This record gives sequence, C-alpha cells and structure tokens, in this order.
Amino acid sequence: MSPSSASGSAVTSSDSALASGANSPATTAILNTLYAPVAAEMQLIEQRLRTELSSKHPFVDELVRYGCLLGGKRLRPALLLLTGKALGGITPAHLTLATVVEMIHTATLVHDDVLDEAKVRRHLATVNARWDNESSVLLGDYLFTHAFHLASTLDTVVGCRVIGRATNIVCEGELLQKGSRGNFRLTQSEYFEIIEGKTAELTACSCYLGAHFSAASVEVCDQMDGFGRDLGIAFQIADDLLDVLGEEKATGKSLGTDLEKQKPTLPLIYTLEKASSHDRQELVEILSSESRDMKQILPFIIKYGGIEFAREQAIRYARRAAGRLEYLPNGNCRDTLQTMAEFVVSRSS
Repeated sequence: MSPSSASGSAVTSSDSALASGANSPATTAILNTLYAPVAAEMQLIEQRLRTELSSKHPFVDELVRYGCLLGGKRLRPALLLLTGKALGGITPAHLTLATVVEMIHTATLVHDDVLDEAKVRRHLATVNARWDNESSVLLGDYLFTHAFHLASTLDTVVGCRVIGRATNIVCEGELLQKGSRGNFRLTQSEYFEIIEGKTAELTACSCYLGAHFSAASVEVCDQMDGFGRDLGIAFQIADDLLDVLGEEKATGKSLGTDLEKQKPTLPLIYTLEKASSHDRQELVEILSSESRDMKQILPFIIKYGGIEFAREQAIRYARRAAGRLEYLPNGNCRDTLQTMAEFVVSRSS
C-alpha cells in the first residue's frame, strides 16, 4: 500500500521538516558554514532538483519528490560548485552538472537501501520501507536516466562522458562489494578498490567537472579529481566507523547493515588480519551465524585496534586530499574545501 492511500497525503509537511533537519543540529550548522561561499548557488540546485523531480502523474510525483528528500548533505554538488568557483566562477553548466551528480548519488542511495534492506535514511523511512522494492528500483532507474538526459542538454558531451564513466565505475564497485559478502579473507587492498569505486568515484567526478568547466588546466583537473577521490575514501572509512560505533538517532539511517549483509569493512578487516588464530576462528563463527550482533563483535575490534587503525586511515586520506589544494588559488573556496577534508572524518552523521 502506498502512503498516499494510507494517509491521504503525498510528501507531507512533516516529511519536509524532517528532511530539513535530517542532519544533526551540529552537522547542519557546520554544513551551512562550509557551503557559505556557494550558498546562493546551492539554493538554485535545490530549486532545480524540485523542478526536475516532479511528474504530472500523482504516484510518480509523490515517489520522486520523496526520493529528493533523502539526498542529505548535498556534498557532491557542493564540491563541484566550490571547485568551480575557486577556479574562476560558476557557469550555467556547473549548475546543471551539480544537479546531475546529486540525482545520480540519490539514485545509488535508493538502490543501496534495497540491497541492504535498510529501513531509515535521513530520519525518514527509506523508499523500500515506505513503498516496496519494486518502487525503489524503478525510482533509482528514473533518477539515473533523468540525470543523463539533463546532462545531455549541455552543448558539450564532456559532462555526459565523465559522469557516464563514473556511474559505471560506481556500479562496478557495488558489484565487487556484493561479490565480497561473507569473504572474511578480504584484503585491505581489495577493500580500498571497492570503496574507491562505489563511493570515491563520484566525489572525484564532481571535483573534476567543477575544475574542467572553469577551464582549468589538465594538471589542475587531475589534482582536483585526486582531491575528490581521497576525500571520498576518507568519507567512506568514516561511514564504516559510524556503522560500527554510531547511533541511529544521531546518524538518521539504519546502522549495522554492513554486518547484517556480511560486508567486511576496514575495522573488521584489520581485526581479522591481526587476531590470534583462536580469536579469528571465534570471530568468523560469530560473523557467519544468523544471530550475529555488533555487541559480540565490537570487543574483538576494540581489542585489536580496528577502530584506531580505520580512523588513522581516514585521517591520512583526508590530509592527502587537503595537500592537493595547493593547486587552487588562495581564497574562501579553497579554505572551505580544506575544512571539508577535516569535516568528513569528524562527523557524527
């Protein structure tokens, strides 16, 4: 049953209120500060998303508008716009592509929630929980295809080409992660290959496009691609830590889904590598059981330093990202990108 048939309303005012407060108050305040140099442009992106994600058909309109609420931090459009502004200014092409990358990102979230059987995102019921898996898959497809249509409206095919390649790599990363479920011998290098595809590729793409459409040199475009890639890796490691240590009330999304789906993440991979043969056997038995629970597993991760190691790696990638910003002119946008590198590893949601 759709929510409209149950409640008589589409995307309700309470939904909108929840969405606007989806991040914690502290996170919202930080994001408002970080996005200040492109605040006006970010507002245009929100308006563009609401315009693009609408339909004359009531059920479709309800679904796509609800999906738009789940986007959250708008990190990828902000990266694209900040990079573009730092290197000369924001053009209409930047605005279009910033909208596109957020639509792509939202599509991946909708599909991820189906794969993970997640129930909550951004303090809202996921699309699959509120509707069903069929609606979620179709909504994700709608967002993907509409994003590429929007990218194709530009006078150049560069945006379509770069985003198309990035989206393909994201899907490949997701497939690699699907194939790694239950593989408790997954190596760190294999883990990093997965997250570089499924998470970091789209942040790298966003920064590259911001630079390219400001007519930056090839070298600068490559460095900003690297900035986004390192930032995305740091972001994903921090996300993995939140899945282990976070609280759903604070993060606003279902936690423990990595464990439930037997997806090894960095804290667990490191623990399995360092554990004694006895502890490793016991840990694998817990991980392989139907009744596995984070309360059983966390003591092993703490004992072998998995939390500290993962946090150190997140910080290392964030610092490497920040080091690439020397290729940008001094200014508010460069300072903001520097701060964003610090924010992604210290966030609580």
